[in-house]
Amino acid sequence: MSSSWVVMKFGGTSVSTVERWETIAGQWDSVIASGRKPFLVCSALSQVSNQLEEALRLAPSGKADGVLEAIEQKHMALCAGLGVSWKEAGVAFMDELRRMVLGVSLVKEVSPRIHARVMATGELVSTRIAHHYLVAGGKQVEWMDARTILRAQSSGHGASRDYLNASCDYQVDPTLQGQIAPLKGVITQGFIASNESGETVLLGRGGSDTSAAYFAAKIEADVCEIWTDVPGLYSANPRMIPDAHLLLKMGYDEAQELASAGAKVLHPRCIAPVRDRDVPLQVRSTQQPKHPGTRIDRIGADSRGQVRAISMKTGITLVSMETLGMWQQVGFLADAFQVFKRNGLSIDLISTSETNVTVSLDIASNAASEEALERVIKELAPICQARTIGPCASVSLVGRHIRGILHRLGNALELFEEHKVHLVSQASNDLNLTFVVEESQANRLIVSLHSRLFESHAASKELGPTWVSSHWNRGEEPWWSKRREELLEVGKREGAAFVYDPVTLRNSAKSLTSLSAVDKIHYSIKANSHPDILRLFHEEGIGFECVSPGEVQRVLDVHPNLDPQRILFTPNFASREEYAFGFERGVRVTVDSDYPLEHWGDIFEGKSFFIRLDPGQGRGHHEHVRTAGDQSKFGIEPAAFDRVAARIRELNAMVSGFHSHAGSGILTPEGWGETAVFQARAAEAFPDVRVLNLGGGLGIVEKPGQSALDLNGVNASLLQFKEAHPDFQIWLEPGRFLVGSAGVLVAEVTQVKTKGDVNYVGLKTGMNSLIRPALYGAYHEIVNLSRLEDSPSWVAHVVGPICETGDTLGYSRPLAKPEEGDILLIGTTGAYGRAMSSHYNLREPATEVLLT
Repeated sequence: MSSSWVVMKFGGTSVSTVERWETIAGQWDSVIASGRKPFLVCSALSQVSNQLEEALRLAPSGKADGVLEAIEQKHMALCAGLGVSWKEAGVAFMDELRRMVLGVSLVKEVSPRIHARVMATGELVSTRIAHHYLVAGGKQVEWMDARTILRAQSSGHGASRDYLNASCDYQVDPTLQGQIAPLKGVITQGFIASNESGETVLLGRGGSDTSAAYFAAKIEADVCEIWTDVPGLYSANPRMIPDAHLLLKMGYDEAQELASAGAKVLHPRCIAPVRDRDVPLQVRSTQQPKHPGTRIDRIGADSRGQVRAISMKTGITLVSMETLGMWQQVGFLADAFQVFKRNGLSIDLISTSETNVTVSLDIASNAASEEALERVIKELAPICQARTIGPCASVSLVGRHIRGILHRLGNALELFEEHKVHLVSQASNDLNLTFVVEESQANRLIVSLHSRLFESHAASKELGPTWVSSHWNRGEEPWWSKRREELLEVGKREGAAFVYDPVTLRNSAKSLTSLSAVDKIHYSIKANSHPDILRLFHEEGIGFECVSPGEVQRVLDVHPNLDPQRILFTPNFASREEYAFGFERGVRVTVDSDYPLEHWGDIFEGKSFFIRLDPGQGRGHHEHVRTAGDQSKFGIEPAAFDRVAARIRELNAMVSGFHSHAGSGILTPEGWGETAVFQARAAEAFPDVRVLNLGGGLGIVEKPGQSALDLNGVNASLLQFKEAHPDFQIWLEPGRFLVGSAGVLVAEVTQVKTKGDVNYVGLKTGMNSLIRPALYGAYHEIVNLSRLEDSPSWVAHVVGPICETGDTLGYSRPLAKPEEGDILLIGTTGAYGRAMSSHYNLREPATEVLLT
């Protein structure tokens, strides 16, 4: 039975605000106007699934009440905005959630069965709220429980996989088709299903995509639309590479490879159901509802040999199995792979030789624990010498007939010369070529690869516009546009200069000092130590955070009468002499490790100081700026807290405050509140602690498509914490947030040239002034300030004069075509620009100018 249904899946960011629901309602009307019927599949509100996970983590200790309150408040706020009664829409679900969490607190453990039931609450509540909103708006819509439609199949791999990472049958369902035939529209949940006993099960993280595909297959929908915050699949992750091109058309097999290789827009399991039923899949954006997005179907794109996209997957672990005895040994692989199967681990990539087999595992998507991996290594011991390698990342070139175009990839493959490649895998279906490399190097590699593979591509029937050309919306006019003439004058006079705007600096400072939940702000001067900027922030009542004796001395030289207690000294792997220096100067010292306390006790005896705690999970826009977790060198791990507390008592010392810093460039507001909760728990072992320094990391908008950090959300989260913990002071120590947007780099054009299809613009300065793009692929907006009114229709690489291939400040940038003598402006360089500059090639870096 064929139907005229349109299945539309909306993810967490698409269902979390009134504006997004207005967009969804508009799409509902469009589907109805086209003579078809809407079938909505919705996720939980953004971050709610993470909060439910946190509630489960805290439930055995009976400390989940605060998280549950935050979950309820988030839903109540959405109800208020949509004009929906919270009592009618969600109170019953929240009451059940609290009962389940109370049960966990009594039995002191979380079973897979209760885990699934708790996690399902997010989708059930969000769709009830949505149902009330749509009905109030005059929509004829039926709310359906997905658990009555989708039935999970037993995996044979135990309760954890069956309850938390289930798969369902997706055969055509005439009964369901008959049930919905008289309806005008349906809303249901993603992510959840039921097993043969009627119990709740989950389809794994990202499972809402899969739910939508299951429904589309069962009802033989006209199309399955995946609505997200980007308008389609791109030639690379556009959040990382704004120069990535939109892929207008793809085949099912290409999309499957791209999703499996790490593209976040689609869950890999959502392709097979729609492919088997020949239902087209359309990726669309709630932020740009009129954009057609990417269409995925059986026809797909041109079948010529080509690389369509580059994808990256982090968190990869390799297992290397080595033995001389495997050569011509019958059944070795069968025996080895049985070990992985027995422990519920799915293998992704395989590389073999006469004496070694290496396989890759994506632990996160395996829904298995690190303990399972440890068991695998132990059980492999009788047949081989097994070891793990990681953390790694897989970098995949996805396209068609890859083997036939290897000769055309030489220029790109040269980039692997400087990387340690652990594994190479070429797909048997000839759709991808994958390299497994060190995770810390993957971002920079991806940026360079994309540049070389797509540098001469123009928009076509298959390859659409770049992300930057269609999504860059700064909002209000940037300060540098208003002061253009002054900047042009500086650029002509200096040749290359970092220029800072004092109004923007003061506004950034005031936005933080006005946060009612924060008691003190300290500026992390490593971002920019220009003396005039230090004076300006001192006038705004801001203190200073320093990471070296040189930075401490810089502050004291600029402010000789400053109370030293307004200076935080937070060194890392510092020497004995540096700690002694800090105490001699009377500044607040932070100890980053237990080593100094154990070995240099005389320095700390009888002293008061802070200690830096590792919250265990890093955040941020790049691996190089994530400063927490096992792979980070910073801080004292939770397992050492009791030992450190005992040592401090031996020294008759006192810990008066904590410091934690998860990472940089964070644009979601919840993290600082979570860090505060972590520190408050740690304070149970350190009774004298009164100050919780939550670090910095407040992000700024640097790329197209980014949304500004919601400071009101940060403040609300911290106020909620302080209501429960009134005895603590909250401190923050931002750097980039205060100075990043206030600075630009202006540089004069020296040359313009074209080689083949590639255009180059040379500047008077390069990576000696701004090393971030070369160091880890950082993105900075670049405009031709001399021709700001002209259309940016000319695409070029922007390079400097340094004798290094990596001296590129921006790849494939759309510019108003420049000429020698024009001034180009590189945005958001107030932080970590001049501060990280050098005299490499004995070239002077750009000067600094603070406007008046």
